[in-house]
Amino acid sequence: MKNMSVLPVNRRHLLTTVGVLALCCTGVLAWAADEAPEAFIKRITNDTLSTIKADKALRNGDIGKIMQLVDSQLMPHVNFRRMTALATGPAWRKATPEQQKRLQDEFKVLLVRTYSGALSQVSDQVVVVKPLRAGQEDKNLVVNTEVRGKGDPIQLDYRLEKTPGEGAGWMIFDLNVLGVWLVENYRTQFTKEINAGGIDALIASLAARNKTNAKAS
Repeated sequence: MKNMSVLPVNRRHLLTTVGVLALCCTGVLAWAADEAPEAFIKRITNDTLSTIKADKALRNGDIGKIMQLVDSQLMPHVNFRRMTALATGPAWRKATPEQQKRLQDEFKVLLVRTYSGALSQVSDQVVVVKPLRAGQEDKNLVVNTEVRGKGDPIQLDYRLEKTPGEGAGWMIFDLNVLGVWLVENYRTQFTKEINAGGIDALIASLAARNKTNAKAS
């Protein structure tokens, strides 16, 4: 696979890292009642920035520690299966359960490794959550935020689905950084791989890229 990076290594890279790590930190506290979506996003993003700033290993992009964080705290609070299915497109429904699991696992590794190197760039950023737009559906609700620090504010949006009674009552399944939705961007790349060689070719390409990234880390 020649180009599986979502965004250039610049401010987009940093802010997507903040978003991905925000997903990772949603399990820090247990909440008895469902939160408002804006409160949910505000809490996890602030917790994320605090965690990164306080942890030298995270700031330095320790992939082992990041993977532990993802495995213990990410999966229960993010509909990663839905995220992977949306990125894969129609081919997901035709894939076997084993193929779906392998694809989901490789996609997770790719996302974490892609952005681990940007953690050292987190410094004085703060997250401002904007008022929720009226009339949105609970299965596809967007919370808009801005990450502010040095330079211009940077757009970082979260797409949520309502999960009553589960955790904070919401699950995240997509991110938008400066107008680029992560799922849509990957779907374009995945579709090319699938059209060229099928679902197994996509899995093989992801696995190969992950191995290359692991050797470089």
